[in-house]
Amino acid sequence: MKFRVSPLFVVFMLGLLSCADNNKTNNSKNAVLKIKADRYNVAFLLMDGTYNTELTAPFDVFQHTQYQENIKAMNVFTIANTLKPITTFEGLTIIPDFDYTKKNVPNIDILVIPSAEHHTDTDLEDVIMISFVKKVNEKALYMTSHCDGAFVLAKAGLLDTVASTTFPSNIKKYKKMFPHLNVRQNSMFVHDGKYITSAGGIKSFDAALYLCEVLYGKEVTQAIAVGLVIDWDASKVPHFIARQ
Repeated sequence: MKFRVSPLFVVFMLGLLSCADNNKTNNSKNAVLKIKADRYNVAFLLMDGTYNTELTAPFDVFQHTQYQENIKAMNVFTIANTLKPITTFEGLTIIPDFDYTKKNVPNIDILVIPSAEHHTDTDLEDVIMISFVKKVNEKALYMTSHCDGAFVLAKAGLLDTVASTTFPSNIKKYKKMFPHLNVRQNSMFVHDGKYITSAGGIKSFDAALYLCEVLYGKEVTQAIAVGLVIDWDASKVPHFIARQ
């Protein structure tokens, strides 16, 4: 049996493909417009299975820096290995701003690695992603992770000589997988050199506010916290600071 394809159907399908290409182009253009001069570029590394809180908590904190006066605020944007929508563990759909496998990714001053569903197993086999993290590390001012995002930094070999932490119930697995690491299991966030790792969850807010305090001081950070209705006081959060 032969099937005939209607010319109208062909035109319709070509139109859909054209719209998809235009959407990608428009998204890329809009992403570039997000990058303002004289700001820190803060990239959030996303993939299917990213957990909402470890993404949205630091994203909220860093995005609010733009409302503070007389500081070097932050450009916040998302990156992934695609420009197609990614789906978080909880089902939120996000269109990444930049594809890190392409050449148009802005210079990254701060990399944020939120936890994802497979950060303790199959994601660590993604050679391209791990290589990208290593490359960013060469010039970045800070490399940060939340929850199991620390597994990615550890797999990249970036935590070998520093203290770090991860999601409390995965500390045992973290130690077993990376037995040579200096793991701080009773700290909600750890700062050692340019690496800041956190336990994740709601403590992702704390780690992000702590980094703001390092960059901007207590007064500005308190203003950001008030804007997010957060009672921020680093001294009330169990943490470990090795060196800044």
